[in-house]
Amino acid sequence: MLARWKKNVGLLYILPWIVGFLGFQLYPLIASLIYSFTDLSTFDSGSFIGFENYIYMFTKDPDFYQSVKVTILYAIMAIPGRVAFALLIAVILSVTLKGINLFRTVYYLPSIFGGSVAISVLWRFLFQNEGAINNILNTFSIPSVDWLGNPSIALITLAIIPVWQFGSSMVLFLAALKQVPKELYEAARIDGASAVRVFFKITIPLISPIILFNLIIQSVACLQEFTSAFTVTGGGPNKATYVYAIKVYEEGFSFFKMGYASALSWFLFIVIMLFTWVIFKSSTYWTHYEDRGDS
Repeated sequence: MLARWKKNVGLLYILPWIVGFLGFQLYPLIASLIYSFTDLSTFDSGSFIGFENYIYMFTKDPDFYQSVKVTILYAIMAIPGRVAFALLIAVILSVTLKGINLFRTVYYLPSIFGGSVAISVLWRFLFQNEGAINNILNTFSIPSVDWLGNPSIALITLAIIPVWQFGSSMVLFLAALKQVPKELYEAARIDGASAVRVFFKITIPLISPIILFNLIIQSVACLQEFTSAFTVTGGGPNKATYVYAIKVYEEGFSFFKMGYASALSWFLFIVIMLFTWVIFKSSTYWTHYEDRGDS
C-alpha cells in the first residue's frame, strides 16, 4: 500500500493543475467550439444553426474585416518592434560594467506590469491632447499632436506599448547572448571583421532559436491584444484601433451574441495556429541549431 502511494504521490502534486486545466481550459475550449455552431445568447440557451455564424462572419458582418485589418497592422508594427528593441537593449546591457545589474532590473520593470489596465491608463494620460508628451513637444515649440484622436497615428501610438514592455524578451536575449562563445568573437576580431558583420554573422545566427521563440510568443500576444486598445481608445477613432479582440468582446458582452463571439474566437484561434505554423516552417531557413550544424 505504501509503495503504491509513493508511486502515485506525483499525481497528487499536479492535481490542482489537472483540475484547473480541465475546468478552466479544456472545458471552455470544447464548449466554445460547440457554441460557435449555435445562436446562443446571454439570455437564451440557443439552438443549433450549423455554419451560419461563420457564413455571416465572412459575408455580412460590416466590422469583421476592419477588425482583422487593424489587428494585422498592429501586429506588423508591434511584433518586430518589440523583438528588435528588446534585442538592442539586451546587446547594450550585455556589457560587463559596475552596477550593470541595476540597469537590467530597471529596464525589466515595465514588463512586470504586463498588459495591465494601469499601464494603459498611464498611456492615455501621457498621449492625450494636454498630456506629458505634448507638453514636452510644446517646450521645444513643437505643436501638439492628436496622438489618440487622429486615425492615422492612433494605432501607431498603441503599438508603442508592447515595444516599451520589452523586458521579458530582453531577459531571454540577454541569456542567449551570454551563451555565445567568446572565442568566435576573438577570432572574428583577429580576422578584421567589423562589429556589424560580427553581429549579423555570429551573434544573430547563434541566438536565432531565441529570436524564433520571442517571435512566436509576441505574435500570439499581439494577435490577441485587447487591454490597451479597449482602455486607451475603445477601438476609436473611427475604428482605427478596433482590434479583433474588441470585436469579440462587443459581440459577446455588448450585443450578447455568445454563439457568434465563440465563432469569432475560433477563427482567431485558427489564424494564430496558422501564423505560428508559418513562422515554424520559415525558421528552417534562418534558425541555427549548433547541435545539427545548420543555419
